[in-house]
Amino acid sequence: MYYVYILISKLKQNEIYIGSTSKLSNRLKQHNSGKIFSTKRYTPWILIYYEAYREERLARSREQRLKQHGNAKKELKKRIGL
Repeated sequence: MYYVYILISKLKQNEIYIGSTSKLSNRLKQHNSGKIFSTKRYTPWILIYYEAYREERLARSREQRLKQHGNAKKELKKRIGL
């Protein structure tokens, strides 16, 4: 399975990160250990939402839509209560 996930920073509550991976628990550990350059500034992170896909291309496509299209991100934030 492939996952699209959303993290929220414990330090700065309005800071979120959207990503995709095939190993969700390992990826969260990497974010929280500071191994990911783009997220180490706001560690620790909490996983607040994820979606599962059977194909990597579908997960990557969804991740890109969320990152590039304001309406998709806005609707997802509304759905999860941000």
